[in-house]
Amino acid sequence: MAVHPVLERVTRRVVERSAGRRGAYLGRIREARTQGPVRSGMGCANLAHGFAACGVQDKLWLRGNATPNIAIVSAYNDMLSAHQPLKDYPDLIKAAIRAAGGTAQFAGGVPAMCDGITQGRAGMELSLFSRDVIAMATAVALSHEMFDGALMLGVCDKIVPGLVIGALSFGHLPVILVPAGPMASGLPNGEKAKVRKRFAAGEIGRDALLAAEAASYHSPGTCTFYGTANSNQLLMEVMGLHLPGASFVPPGTRLRDALTEAAARRVLKLTDLAEEYTPIGELLDERAFVNGVVALLATGGSTNHTLHLVAMASAAGIELTWDDFDELSKVTPLLTRLYPNGTADVNHFHAAGGTAFLIGALLDAGLLHEDARTVGGDTLATYRRAPELGSDGRAVWRDVPPESGDLGVLRPVDEPFDTHGGLHTVRGNLGRAVVKVSAVRSEHRTIEAPARVFETQEALQEAFAAGELDRDVVAVVRYQGPRANGMPELHRLTPPLSVLQDRGHRVALVTDGRMSGASGAVPAAIHVSPEAAAGGALARVRDGDVVRLDADKGLLEVLVPDEEFAAREPEGAAPVEWAGTGRELFESFRSAVGPAERGAGVFA
Repeated sequence: MAVHPVLERVTRRVVERSAGRRGAYLGRIREARTQGPVRSGMGCANLAHGFAACGVQDKLWLRGNATPNIAIVSAYNDMLSAHQPLKDYPDLIKAAIRAAGGTAQFAGGVPAMCDGITQGRAGMELSLFSRDVIAMATAVALSHEMFDGALMLGVCDKIVPGLVIGALSFGHLPVILVPAGPMASGLPNGEKAKVRKRFAAGEIGRDALLAAEAASYHSPGTCTFYGTANSNQLLMEVMGLHLPGASFVPPGTRLRDALTEAAARRVLKLTDLAEEYTPIGELLDERAFVNGVVALLATGGSTNHTLHLVAMASAAGIELTWDDFDELSKVTPLLTRLYPNGTADVNHFHAAGGTAFLIGALLDAGLLHEDARTVGGDTLATYRRAPELGSDGRAVWRDVPPESGDLGVLRPVDEPFDTHGGLHTVRGNLGRAVVKVSAVRSEHRTIEAPARVFETQEALQEAFAAGELDRDVVAVVRYQGPRANGMPELHRLTPPLSVLQDRGHRVALVTDGRMSGASGAVPAAIHVSPEAAAGGALARVRDGDVVRLDADKGLLEVLVPDEEFAAREPEGAAPVEWAGTGRELFESFRSAVGPAERGAGVFA
C-alpha cells in the first residue's frame, strides 16, 4: 500500500525543517559509536569499580570486549500500581541475558510520580517538570559508559517520555522499552464517571466516592482507562520501541514474563557487537514520530502527547509542530472508543485485536510508514502479529484475525467512529490550543458564551458550589502554564463542568494548563500558547467577554474589538511565592521552561 499523500507531505516537511539539527545529532551519535565499547578503553581502576559488585563469571566477561553489557534503568516503586510489577524484572532480565551470553547491570532508578495521586494537590505542579528530571536521571545512569545497550522499565505519564529523552542523549545505544501491562478491569468506567458527577453535584458523600474509586483502581498494573500511561504504551509500540504486542499483556502472567525475557534476549542482537545494530537515535527518525502522531490521533489518545512527542522529537534533533498534528488529524480516522472517549478500557481494546489489528489497519490504508525501523524486526509490518506462549514457554508471535473482535471498541479504516483524528488544534486572538474532540459530541464542539475568569482551579470549584456557573459559560482558567506553576493537570474540573453540561448549559474550558487523558465530554481548549504568565492573551480576558470556541473549524477567539483588546493591561499573575512540597527546588525549571508548543521542556 502506497503511503498516504498527506502522510508523505508532512513527513517530508518535518525532514526538511529538521535537516540541520537532525544532521548534527546523527553526527554526534555516530561519533560516539566509533569509540566502540567504551569500557575497553577505561583505566583499570575505572573498570574495576564498574564490575566490583558482579559475580565471578560476569567479571570475566566484562574484562573483555566481546560480551555485550546491558543497562537496566527502572522507574520501579511499589506505591504506583503501574510500576509495582517492575520489582522482579531486573532479576528476570539478568537471568535471560546471562543465558543468552551477555551481562546486565542495574544502572539506575528514576523517579516516578502519579498524576492520579497528586491531582488537585501542590505536588501536581512538579509533575510535568518530573519528565525532564527523569531524562537527566536516565542520562546519569548511562553516563558510566559501561553499556552496549539498555532496557528501560517504565509505564506512566511523564516517565516514558523522560526515559526516551534521556536515552536519546546516548543515541548510539540500542534501547528497548519494557512495559508492565494493565490491571484487570474494575468498576466500569461509565459507572465511575456517574459517581464522580453525583459527588460533584453534592448527591453522595466521600465514602461512596472512595468506594467507587477503589473499585476502579484496585490492583497492580496500569490504570485501565486510555489516559497518558496507556497512550505511552501504544505509542512506544507503534514507534517501534516495544516488542510487538507487548503493551497490554497483564502483569503477573507467564506471557508477561516471557515478553520481558524476550526483550532481554532481543536487545543483545541489536548491539554493535551483533549483526542487527539498531541504535535508538537512528530508529527514532522522522517516520517514527509521524507514525506516533497518527497512532495518537487514530485512538483519541492523551493530549499530553502534543507536548511529549514534540519534546522527544526535539531530543532526536527533529522539529515536530502542532501544525503537523493538525494536518495529519484531518486524514486520520478515529478507530477506537476507549474511556474517556467511550466506556471500554484497554483490556477490551486488547481483546478486540489491540495494537496488531490497529497497526495492520493503518498500514493497509497507507497511514503509517511501514519501512520505519523497529526493535522487533526490519519494518513495522512485524507488528501486525500478536504474542502468545509457545510450547517451550517462550513468547511466539501469530497472525491476528483480519476483523475486529468488537466493533464497539475497535474498527477498521473503512468503518471508523469518525473520519478525522481525536485531536484538533484551534487558534485565534487568544493564541493556539489543543482540543480533544474524540470524547465530545459534535453538537458540543462549538460554543459562544460569556467568560468567567479564574486563576486557580479551586476558585472555579467554589464558584460552581455557590451556583455562580449555572448558565452558559466559558470557564477561563489562566496562569496554569509551565512558566506560571509547572502546568498541572486540571482533572478536578471535569466533574463540575460535566454537571453543568448535563443540565443543558453550553459549557467549555479554556486554559493554559493541562487536562490530558482526563479530557472528557466537555470541550476544553488546553495548552493555550503563549501562556498568560509569558504575556499570552488569556491575561487580558475579563469576566463577561464573549469567547468563541469552534473545535471543528479550529477557532479560539474572544469577541472584543482588536484595538480595545490590545490596549488592555494584563490582569492576574502567577504565584509569586512558589514553595512547599518541593516546589522551591524547581524554581530554575519554571524560569527556563519553553512554551507548550515546543514541548514545555527545559532543554533547548
